[in-house]
Amino acid sequence: MPAVQLDEITFENPFVEELRGEASGTSGSRQVPGYCYSRVAPTPVREPRLLAWSEELAEYLGLEKPAERGAAVAILAGNILTPSMKPFAARYGGHQFGNWAGQLGDGRAISLGQVPALDGSRWEIQLKGAGPTPYSRRADGRAVLRSSVREFLCSEAMHYLGVPTTRALSLVSTGDEVMRDIFYNGNAAPEPGAIVARVAPTFIRFGSFQLLAAHAEVDNLRALADYTIRHHYPELGAPSEEVYVRWFEEIARRTAVMVAHWMTVGFVHGVMNTDNMSVLGLTIDYGPYGWLEPYDPEWTPNTTDFGSRRYAFGQQPRVALWNLMALAQALVPLVADAQALRPALTVYADTLAASQHELLLAKLGLTPHNPAPDRALTEALPAALAGPAVDMTIFLRQLSRLVPALLAPGTNEAEVFSELLAKAAYLPAPGPDQGLLDWLARYAQRLRQEAGSPEAIQLGMLRANPKYVLRNYLAQQAIEAAEAGDLTPLETLFRVLKTPFDEHPEHEALAARRPDWASNKPVSATLSCSS
Repeated sequence: MPAVQLDEITFENPFVEELRGEASGTSGSRQVPGYCYSRVAPTPVREPRLLAWSEELAEYLGLEKPAERGAAVAILAGNILTPSMKPFAARYGGHQFGNWAGQLGDGRAISLGQVPALDGSRWEIQLKGAGPTPYSRRADGRAVLRSSVREFLCSEAMHYLGVPTTRALSLVSTGDEVMRDIFYNGNAAPEPGAIVARVAPTFIRFGSFQLLAAHAEVDNLRALADYTIRHHYPELGAPSEEVYVRWFEEIARRTAVMVAHWMTVGFVHGVMNTDNMSVLGLTIDYGPYGWLEPYDPEWTPNTTDFGSRRYAFGQQPRVALWNLMALAQALVPLVADAQALRPALTVYADTLAASQHELLLAKLGLTPHNPAPDRALTEALPAALAGPAVDMTIFLRQLSRLVPALLAPGTNEAEVFSELLAKAAYLPAPGPDQGLLDWLARYAQRLRQEAGSPEAIQLGMLRANPKYVLRNYLAQQAIEAAEAGDLTPLETLFRVLKTPFDEHPEHEALAARRPDWASNKPVSATLSCSS
């Protein structure tokens, strides 16, 4: 089937056609009780230009790459709507930093509708930064190039790491400037605007159900639950009280798998509010995210969270459980016995532990052997890494490379471990960290019980441990170059992140430890919630 341009696609609109929505089409900020969405059109921009394009995602959707300027790019910027589109902004609420925030909604994101992929699945295309909606509150509905580059790159980088995630199709500059106070210090300044076309089967969130329950809109709550099950969980059967319970259990399971991936790849979401939790178990809303560099379970990339560190790396499993409990509370009106939802929380905990163990075994080149000692080994790794200032990404990649040496007869383990820590540690320690050395000795002993050849074990580990992740300072370098008109660093970084397990020797610098200058440079290590 030949690829076509975006302006030639017929959009489908089941969310708008099957759920109750506000049809006024006006964008003024207001409360919107009684509806699941508001019909609203994007606000045109001055001079849209295509900056980046996800070739592989576009190919899956049957789309041809557009020219830098033209009708397709105008659609991606919100300047043109085709006759089959029924654009809308979704209404939802949520807990932000643990506090109920009431109505939130798509304040700067506008969905155009669904398009079919080559395999027959349906994917929603949403423009982030497309202008004000009824849910914009005091904001302008726009996004800046800085945050848009980060969202575009990270959505795709996570996909290629194998992490459940929403996707990004395009990055378009608008030709307009947007005022932002990046440090929340009263010094707002103009920045170049941009729009990301985000893609997912749906962008329905935990908060979508929470707001309906909070306003006692039980009919809308049931309609949204039934819609979600029919379109996104059809394998569960026709909606019913029993199916609602199984559905919540499946949401819990998928959420656990997602968090297990985060924890084993070193990703920190940064803003795990309930309105930022996908009902499909996908990573959604890339704001002040980051990757662990010096391993620290208390680290958060979000400066807004420095006081409580609610969303720190090590807190993510607990917060996801808290968020699931909030979703369960919202679903109580749909079931006669609220206790029927409780077992799903155990499913979450069990799935998280099992998934994290399975992922770590693969990263360590181990096959299931002796459950109790193997589980003890993988569960001890985080504490071992937390002792010294070790970069988890580099540690696991270097460990993969050193496996043949560890398995060679007569190997001096101390020398191998010393080489590993020299490459993975950030700060020179006064002496070897005994906790990590003890763990490495246990690991080496367990590794020798594997039946595979050293080469086969190493190959499997190299396929499980990425060399390249989207470190914040790398994203910031690409942003600064793009703001200056040079897209080469963005293009290079994007290309490497699509094959993060490959060596790319010509781009070795992109796999290096975070340089000292980046640890304190604004937005090169930590960020605020500002767009």
